[in-house]
This record gives sequence, C-alpha cells and structure tokens, in this order.
Amino acid sequence: MAETESDVTIRPLNAANAEAYRALRLQALLQAPEAFGASHAEEAARPLEAFIARITPAPPSLVFGAFANAELVGVAGFLAGNSEKSRHRGTLWGVYLAPDWRGRGGAQALIEAVSAHAAQHVLVLQARAVTTNSVALRLYERLGFKPYGIESKALRIDGAFFDEALLALDFSEAEPG
Repeated sequence: MAETESDVTIRPLNAANAEAYRALRLQALLQAPEAFGASHAEEAARPLEAFIARITPAPPSLVFGAFANAELVGVAGFLAGNSEKSRHRGTLWGVYLAPDWRGRGGAQALIEAVSAHAAQHVLVLQARAVTTNSVALRLYERLGFKPYGIESKALRIDGAFFDEALLALDFSEAEPG
C-alpha cells in the first residue's frame, strides 16, 4: 500500500469493491466520455457481476483503487498481454480520479502503483490518452512514458472524433538503480 500526500491509500481492488467501482466508473463515463472507449449507456447496462469480473482479473492483471478513508475516489488497471508473442507488454487502462481529489497526487500514485506492479511482469507498459487531455499527457511524460504514435479518430462521441496518443513506458530502458 502507498499513501499520497492527500492521505489517499492505493491498493488492489477486490469483489467487495464492485459497487463502488461501478459507481465511480459510471461517473467517469459521464464526466469524461472522451477518456474511455466504453460509453455510459453500455456500462450502465452491465450487471454487477461484469464489474466484479473486471476488477478481479486473472493474475498478473490487476486493478488498483485510490481510497480516501473508505471511499473509492480513483482507479487504474493493468492488463497483461496473454499470448506468447505479447506477454512482454501490458496495458495501463481506466485511469480516473474523482474531480474533488485531482491535483493532490492521487492519479500519479495510481499510475506509479500500476507501473511498479507491471515492471515485475512485463517489459513495456502501454497507455493511451486523448490528445486534448494535456494534463494526462504531461503526467505520463513526467512518469517516463514516451509517445510512439497517434491513433487518428480513435473514438467517436456524438459525431465528434477524438485522436488518442499512444504512449509506452519501456522498463528495459530504465537506468540501473
């Protein structure tokens, strides 16, 4: 477990967190639809069991939560590649921090927790961020992620297209400690 300066505790989620995760995920999809591949309508229609399955993936995949006291205020997931040719790569996904908790280090703590976990299992951690989200892009850059491309028209929301920056954190390039 890690604590941020804002007294937010980062830890893996479990099935008992499913209702809180579902509520936070639906909030995220309403407040920042361009930041996620799923839509609010799609996710709202899913049963709670689908959210339990999402936050309790097969290891080494894992979903972390940021907790302020007992309240889930942020999430970030790690999905490991599962084929022989892609096991060296993993994906950082679903990063979201409730608006009241932004600017206090919680998002950075979540990404650092995912990165530390991922570094034990993969050589490269990939991420995506909509190109208009300069705050997220600066954070990823500060944490060592490097851009490797742009996916043009990655998302379409109400007729508007959004490009996504493709980013990677290559653990094999890390300087020896």
